[in-house]
Amino acid sequence: MALIVQKYGGTSVGSPERIKNVARRVAKFKAQGHQVVVAVSAMSGETNRLIALAKEIQAQPDPRELDVVVSTGEQVTIGLLAMALQAEGLKAKSYTGDQVKILTDSAHTKARILSIDEQNIRTDLANDYVVVVAGFQGVDEHGNITTLGRGGSDTTGVALAAALNADECQIYTDVDGVYTTDPRVVPEARRLKSITFEEMLEMASLGSKVLQIRSVEFAGKYKVKLRVLSSFLEEPGEGTLITFEENNKMEQAIISGIAFNRDEAKITVLGVPDKPGIAYQILGPVADANIDVDMIIQNVGTDGSTDFSFTVNRTDFAKTMDILKNQVQGHIGARAVVGDSKTAKVSVVGVGMRSHVGIASQMFRTLAEEGINIQMISTSEIKISVVIDEKYLELAVRVLHKAFDLDQEDA
Repeated sequence: MALIVQKYGGTSVGSPERIKNVARRVAKFKAQGHQVVVAVSAMSGETNRLIALAKEIQAQPDPRELDVVVSTGEQVTIGLLAMALQAEGLKAKSYTGDQVKILTDSAHTKARILSIDEQNIRTDLANDYVVVVAGFQGVDEHGNITTLGRGGSDTTGVALAAALNADECQIYTDVDGVYTTDPRVVPEARRLKSITFEEMLEMASLGSKVLQIRSVEFAGKYKVKLRVLSSFLEEPGEGTLITFEENNKMEQAIISGIAFNRDEAKITVLGVPDKPGIAYQILGPVADANIDVDMIIQNVGTDGSTDFSFTVNRTDFAKTMDILKNQVQGHIGARAVVGDSKTAKVSVVGVGMRSHVGIASQMFRTLAEEGINIQMISTSEIKISVVIDEKYLELAVRVLHKAFDLDQEDA
């Protein structure tokens, strides 16, 4: 008998019939003798509907009150799922984040979990209940309802698994696992049987949308075994296990996947004085505007000046250009500010890079053979990212996927 935490996303509980399907799936696990805790999202589209309602009342909704409104989406789902489980002949009980008590900080709309009081859940499990918990929400020390930000239900599921010391946390979604890359771009992409937390973190941060980054960080920190499965398959199979690095994995797979992000924009500040503190003078006002900067390159100065390039999300491109031209360029004496909002980032990820040389040269050669120019490069121990022209993105992903033998089945 195992203690399993299952998390179901919005599409998995998007209608009464799908909620009944989740109940039938949970019933199968209970029939095998397992204890089950279920964390759920709001029904698909519901959170957006609630946010839209709030904005009809207040153009910039008060964060505390917005949390009160949007948290109701999950409350509907837990009640419906508990009823569906009871209709399957199971004992079931629903809990809001406050009832559990999932204690968070007071950062409304993007709160972080501080602790979970799991005692009531343990008592219910011992009495043969299936416990259904609202994802995405908690309560701060003052009793205010808080929400965890987009994708926060994943984090709730992982946090519950950590608090309960569960045997496994299963994330049910609309895909049957983590793939070597997006199958819509590369039809030969294959599902990975396992991937390390480090690789999954890189994949998530570099554009893979399967799991929310914070949930992977949480799982890695508290050593929670994660498994990604499809809620739309009658028999979901084994999915993808996200686990800790294994020595033999380093010898088998050099590259685990190709991640990409279409939403990159590149900005270059030309003729920047080459002196200490200049990077802060450029990026300080950008950070003050709450704009995240990704890749950064500063050229070596030759005549007392240099060029400073960096990337931001495409949605922040116009705002960043405005800040640099109106607040920074004249202040630091830069020659010009130029930008390109039609760039993309492609990354190869794999723990095997630690024990294999030549990955970068193979990547660069593959792109060069297709006439794809590399504009920026960033590396870490287990990833290499390049910025290229957006029109070459899908070609780059396909040729790199093939070059690193990712369309071959595991040995």
